[in-house]
Amino acid sequence: MLKKERASFILQTLEETFPNPPIPLSHDNIFQLLVAVLLSAQCTDERVNKVTPALFSRASSSREMANLSTDEILMFIKSCGLAPKKSEAIKKLSQILVENFDGSVPESFDHLEELPGVGHKTASVVMSQGFGHPAFPVDTHIHRLAQRWGLTKIGSTVVRTEKDLKTLFPRNKWNDLHLQIIFFGRSYCTARGCDGTKCRICRTCYPYRKKPVKLK
Repeated sequence: MLKKERASFILQTLEETFPNPPIPLSHDNIFQLLVAVLLSAQCTDERVNKVTPALFSRASSSREMANLSTDEILMFIKSCGLAPKKSEAIKKLSQILVENFDGSVPESFDHLEELPGVGHKTASVVMSQGFGHPAFPVDTHIHRLAQRWGLTKIGSTVVRTEKDLKTLFPRNKWNDLHLQIIFFGRSYCTARGCDGTKCRICRTCYPYRKKPVKLK
């Protein structure tokens, strides 16, 4: 299969398998989504969804969060990876939102990426899932699968992978595809369960592949 043919098959398969992918992080507003995505770095969505209900019950908005101390925030999120740094980032970004944006999350990549603890991936998730702007957030799972499925070169940077995926797939599909790839990876093309030779996508795209794919 040529790369464009693989992309077409993958898109069709993902839309058939996960036609209406839900946002995996629980939230009631865009500020909560921003905090949840920040917490998900080096932490599972399942873990984040266990700690955020109590945190958001205590502080559901940036104004309420800004009034908490870093230690109070840490108390709620201590089971998440990098919790001390994340608690500091949540406190600081909440203060910035109150001081500079009247408590609202800015609808801008540039402004989002200037917030403490918010990188391009987190900003992309907020822009796509929160505001509905076309974006293609690339986390480690998507980066791994894009290489395994031949959508980007093995050893590519995350930046390169994002560029390749945006080139291969229609702009109006990016937001759903981000979620669909994650869900498919978790269910069928896991790091241990599929080495590049077992799931439907891997078998169809590379029917003659016999050896496991070694990713860099």
